[in-house]
Amino acid sequence: MAEDYPDPPAAHPSLSAADLKRRLDAGESVRLLDVRDRNEFEQWHIDGPSVTATQLPFAKFLQAKVTDGVDDLVADVDGDGPITVVCGRGEASGFVAGLLTDHGIDARNLADGMRGWARLYESHEVPCDAATVVQYQRPSSGCLSYLVVSDSEGVVVDPLRAFADRYVDDAADATLRYAVDTHVHADHVSGLRRLASDHGVEPVLPARAADRGVTFDVTELGDDETLTVGSTTLDPIPLPGHTTGMTGFRVGGVLLTGDSLFLESVARPDLEEGDAGAPDLARSLHETLTERLAPLPDETLVAPGHYSESADRADDGTYTAPLGTLRERLSAFDMDRETFVERICADVPPRPANVERIIAVNLGTDDADDDTAFELELGPNNCAAAPMDAA
Repeated sequence: MAEDYPDPPAAHPSLSAADLKRRLDAGESVRLLDVRDRNEFEQWHIDGPSVTATQLPFAKFLQAKVTDGVDDLVADVDGDGPITVVCGRGEASGFVAGLLTDHGIDARNLADGMRGWARLYESHEVPCDAATVVQYQRPSSGCLSYLVVSDSEGVVVDPLRAFADRYVDDAADATLRYAVDTHVHADHVSGLRRLASDHGVEPVLPARAADRGVTFDVTELGDDETLTVGSTTLDPIPLPGHTTGMTGFRVGGVLLTGDSLFLESVARPDLEEGDAGAPDLARSLHETLTERLAPLPDETLVAPGHYSESADRADDGTYTAPLGTLRERLSAFDMDRETFVERICADVPPRPANVERIIAVNLGTDDADDDTAFELELGPNNCAAAPMDAA
């Protein structure tokens, strides 16, 4: 249940999530004041090269209003220029933005707060000679999904439930035939079942992923099978390591790598079997990098399933890079197996929030309504290992 917040003491401008993202993309200086509690801020907040962020809890501003200490409190906000105030839903931050405005401070409220930020979803076309490939980017979590359209048919890869209708709308005159997950996701609620139930799209999982215990009706795709969409095909390539079922898909010269290979790192190996099973999956991941990907030419364009704040966009706005560039950039490709296993298992990041519940929902052994599903996946993605840039 949402808390009741006092009305803002003064009218103030608001900034939409899309407007904030445009400023970040342009490299404009952004001065953020986050009024959530410290633990919420530390778990998940807006960041970037041009961002100066300060966390001061909402309660301090309520107290400052009473004691006339607003100016002293603002002196603790780092950076220069207008202040954009952030909270979870845009309510507490709206009060603070009004309070600052009332004291002659240039402030605006991030409309709908971090939940509005989580609903931002952008698209950019990936260069591909075999089909139209669109990359969807969720800045709040770094999740990437893909729509592939050929002739009058389409397939969406790694769809998010929160945006199921968007894929159908964007397919336009094409019929969305398939929805495919590269593996059983641990950081977001999959859109496979929603696309099937609401739009009649055929849900597909790699057979090795379905073997984890999927309980809903799904078409299982073998490693030697392909998906035909219009005049092109999606060719599966087994890429285990993040999970046993992890599968990439090649579309012409583009490789959708899911959560196996990223632009600045490789997959973490502990989310399926825990710490005890991580070494074995790490060995499998090393084999994926050094053997399973070895036959692919350097010019293969890698389109991953996630990106981090440290990843650089290509000139076309996508998070993609040639495989040859990643082979040179990432030290993981040059490590011997046991050095790789030791390195990757010694420095895994915190587990994604609500990981067990999200996996259960994606397997179909648990369920969640739309609001609960959205709440479960709020926060950053943690599906990559620590950065593995070459020295």
